Amino acid sequence: MQRILIVDDDVTICMGVKIFLEKNGYIADCAYTFSEAEAALLRPYSLIILDINLPDGNGLDLCSKIRRGKNLPVIFLSADDTDEDMIKGFTVGCDDYISKPFSLELLIQRIMAVLRRTEQGINSNLFQYKNISVDFSKMQVMVSNNIVKLSATEYKILEFLIKNKGQVLTRETIIDRIWGCDADFMDRNTLNVHIRRLRQKIEPDDKNPEYICTVFGIGYTFGD
Repeated sequence: MQRILIVDDDVTICMGVKIFLEKNGYIADCAYTFSEAEAALLRPYSLIILDINLPDGNGLDLCSKIRRGKNLPVIFLSADDTDEDMIKGFTVGCDDYISKPFSLELLIQRIMAVLRRTEQGINSNLFQYKNISVDFSKMQVMVSNNIVKLSATEYKILEFLIKNKGQVLTRETIIDRIWGCDADFMDRNTLNVHIRRLRQKIEPDDKNPEYICTVFGIGYTFGD
């Protein structure tokens, strides 16, 4: 199920959007400040709905920061509705811009459209990042133009991290996704062993990884 983060200091708007999204099959969380949003973004989200004017910061700055590290769709939901305001939003990398007051039905249609576009991009058969490339249709991994042989589990871990590039995935999330119904019998050490072997095969320096990066105390993320 797709999880959406709503960032707005107006509690009524946040809760109204949250209830509406949950009625339409999404999981929704609320953050009311810039700092709360930053903390929330340590967990994976499919999309963020973001106000520009926050009590302790600016949504434009948060969007710009997201764009530097995450491939996370952003929809601005703001009372700043001039052409200049919207241009600023798209300049920092938002995927859509909706002016307040707004229709919940319009919002859900915009969300669905952005998620469709994002999913199409993620599901592309070819992935390239620095010296690593993956052909998902062939389940083939290459590093510096050399084919790397991975076990089935190693490949599934790598694919899951890549398809959530820029998001921090907890160890529990990865274990649940990779081992499914057997996850209850797995522990963090099992995952750590697979991550270590995977790094040894794909990283230029597995002691200083640049592809599979550890977020201490939480889990892993792919890339910078």
